[in-house]
Amino acid sequence: LLTGDFIDANTALSWGLLNRVAPLEKLDDEVKQLADSILSKSSIAVSTGKKMFYKQLESKMEDAYAFASEIMACNMMADDVTEGVDSFINKRQVVWKGR
Repeated sequence: LLTGDFIDANTALSWGLLNRVAPLEKLDDEVKQLADSILSKSSIAVSTGKKMFYKQLESKMEDAYAFASEIMACNMMADDVTEGVDSFINKRQVVWKGR
């Protein structure tokens, strides 16, 4: 990455630059599976988690921890947390509200 040298997908995977590699003929299926997995989660949790991740990248460690603590506390007040816990306890399909 820093040298500008080209590397193949398996090398990038072994270096931790990728989280998975798929053959071309299975690429669409892999992308759909990943997208479906993300879509099955609470949209508020996914969007908040993404914002938190990027904000932490540009923060000092102590600031990142403070920000993460604040975000996690706010997440715990979201309607989707109650829904997630209730659906788990009652062994039913979750219905995310996105809030």
